[in-house]
Amino acid sequence: MKRVIIPLAEGFEEIEAVTTIDVLRRAGIEVITVGLDTDTVKGAHNIKIGTDKRLKEVLNYDFDAVVLPGGMPGAANLRESSELLKLIKNIDAKKGLIAAICAAPMVLEAAGVLNNKKATSYPGYDSEIKSANYSEDRVVVDRNLITARGPGVAVEFALEIVKYLTGEGEAFSLKKAMLVK
Repeated sequence: MKRVIIPLAEGFEEIEAVTTIDVLRRAGIEVITVGLDTDTVKGAHNIKIGTDKRLKEVLNYDFDAVVLPGGMPGAANLRESSELLKLIKNIDAKKGLIAAICAAPMVLEAAGVLNNKKATSYPGYDSEIKSANYSEDRVVVDRNLITARGPGVAVEFALEIVKYLTGEGEAFSLKKAMLVK
């Protein structure tokens, strides 16, 4: 079973986080949500989410992927975590999946994993990801990197992650079962 970490920081975008967690778990992927230093994290729209663990409790786990929801100031708060940046670098070094949506590609820039890769972000955050080849496509896949524009593409983003981790068949089955166009 694939194992994915989804870190949540104060001010995360709830649609992006919950949609991705839900879709990945429907696909049978083990998803571990973590707070940077708390067990409950408040999103950008004041929705509180309880996490499975705290980041420091999972630093020695072996993850196949890291998925970062955006939202502000959530993405900026993720970017300030040196432990998270190190974890992202380690997953990237072993060619694990790195995925970020909305403003969260700024965290990947800070981790140094965007160099010469095609990526996207929420409109206006292109200036935060200078080392990438910027695209305005809704969802962008480049090798072990998946990025997406924002809340309106959360299902597409999550299904692309499922496709990458488990194959096109599982992603197609989920898309059909969830009535996604």
